[in-house]
Amino acid sequence: MTKRFYLKHHSLHIRAVFSALIDVFEENEYADKAIEKVMRANKRWDVRERGFVSDVTYDIIRNWRLLVTASGTEGKLTDKNLWSIFGTYLIFDGYELPESSYFKGLTEKKTIAQLEKFQKVRKIRESVPDWLDIIGEKELGKTWDKTIRALNQRPTIILRANSLKITPKELQNILAEEKIPDSSLISWSPDAVELKYPRNVFRTEAFHKGLFEVQDAASQMVSEFLNVQPGMRVVDACAGAGGKTLHLAALMKNKGRIIALDVKEKKLQELKKRAARAEIKIIETRTIDSSKIIKRLKNTADRLLLDVPCSGLGVLRRNPDSKWKLTPEEIERVKIIQRELLINFSDITKTGGKMVYATCSILPSEGEEQIRWFLKQSEDKWKFIGEKRYLPELYHADGFYMALLERIN
Repeated sequence: MTKRFYLKHHSLHIRAVFSALIDVFEENEYADKAIEKVMRANKRWDVRERGFVSDVTYDIIRNWRLLVTASGTEGKLTDKNLWSIFGTYLIFDGYELPESSYFKGLTEKKTIAQLEKFQKVRKIRESVPDWLDIIGEKELGKTWDKTIRALNQRPTIILRANSLKITPKELQNILAEEKIPDSSLISWSPDAVELKYPRNVFRTEAFHKGLFEVQDAASQMVSEFLNVQPGMRVVDACAGAGGKTLHLAALMKNKGRIIALDVKEKKLQELKKRAARAEIKIIETRTIDSSKIIKRLKNTADRLLLDVPCSGLGVLRRNPDSKWKLTPEEIERVKIIQRELLINFSDITKTGGKMVYATCSILPSEGEEQIRWFLKQSEDKWKFIGEKRYLPELYHADGFYMALLERIN
């Protein structure tokens, strides 16, 4: 049974979706920034209105190639083309096509036939560029079909309970009191709480009290894999805004020292704010503005986290627009950076210490193959302890790879 869509109730919101799509596909803006721009221009919208615009925009981006191909639109995103794509999206999402001059020339029967036709072609069905479909199949083989299908689904919101303050079960109860019910625990990720329905959790009292951070369940397992202990000296060499840094501090029970490094001072400033909210006091931030920063840390860390820049192909569920911004050349460039970071940063670990190399990529060439290469370069200094690959189709989470190495010399 088809659903009914009331066009008159959403005309303003649809225009906002169109504005965001133009920013993403013609101005090369990131989807989250494009949506944020729309929200700033419509501050009076309530939660449902904001949710509608955000969800529809992301859904259309996620299925962009299928919708554009099935609708038969070409060229610039004119008003006519945008309405045709939107009408195709409604039919794709199970709605009855509303009667409107906006959908002139679009019929349900023909559109359904086109959608069914292109559903048989993986690269169109999953809305990926030709080159990405080729690389995915080359590196993952038969697994690629299930992996890209999983990556083309809507993500859920995952929270990490701040274990310095609260348990995941206690967090569930507090969220329920704040009218965010229907959450669940994740058996394989100890601090993770999954929300059944999308919510703006940043407005909750629990967030402002530092009881949780938003962090995917597989991402949380990176810090777990490093096996830190209270009192250790730990370096997070590519800390960014510090999601994993904060988790490491919680696992260390706020005892010891963590040095968070990044090339971008702005991200480290955000980390400081997050640490203050979580009442974490063991993090020191340092901006990498010269090679001296790394040299001074040589042979000092009990643990080193090297969560390196990567293609981001493991987080396409959350950043579906990135598949249209990424290029094969960019992936090759980032692989070179990964190797440079392994060589230049690994000596921060002292003898007997351990290092985790991690990427949010599904490609073995950014994960397993990089570790094999590194061990060949420095086989007298490092021992391979183990590795873990989180595939989205198996864990219903973002795609991650992580390897644990011990420095023996």
